[in-house]
Amino acid sequence: MKPLLRCLFVLLPCWFGTVVYAVEELPLTPVEDQAAAPDFNLPGPDGRTYRLADYRGKPIILNFWATWCPPCRAEMPSMQRAHEILASEGIAVIAINVGDDVEAVRQFLADTPVSFPLPMDADSTIAQRYPVIGLPTTFVIDAEGRLAFSATGEREWDAPALLDQVRALKRPR
Repeated sequence: MKPLLRCLFVLLPCWFGTVVYAVEELPLTPVEDQAAAPDFNLPGPDGRTYRLADYRGKPIILNFWATWCPPCRAEMPSMQRAHEILASEGIAVIAINVGDDVEAVRQFLADTPVSFPLPMDADSTIAQRYPVIGLPTTFVIDAEGRLAFSATGEREWDAPALLDQVRALKRPR
């Protein structure tokens, strides 16, 4: 085997391991000004209407995503697992879809079922009210409704370190 190919066979698995480790271990970034999270009133693909105000008093993981975004799609299973872990602890997971039509979201749900709310921001109005710089972008909102943490890019939302950061927001500061 040529030395270059041998090197690739050795280094490629190391690189993939580093990427997986990096995504899992990426911390949340504290939001400096901790402004109030902008409210929203959005329809879901299930026909329900979702409002941020309905979750007042609970910490919330609020994700902005799209069906065409590979990292968004990749992190959804870990968001579902986080939801399954945190729901009984009074912590909500909400993923706002940005720019897709209802059929695209329903097709996504057929392939990747989730049981947390997926409000739809078809014209990106709500995404523009938050400091969303790319997709996926996620904010963790404290029980008082303030932006506490942010994350741009894919995360493993059921990683113990991330869950602990979110759980800490249940305690008064």
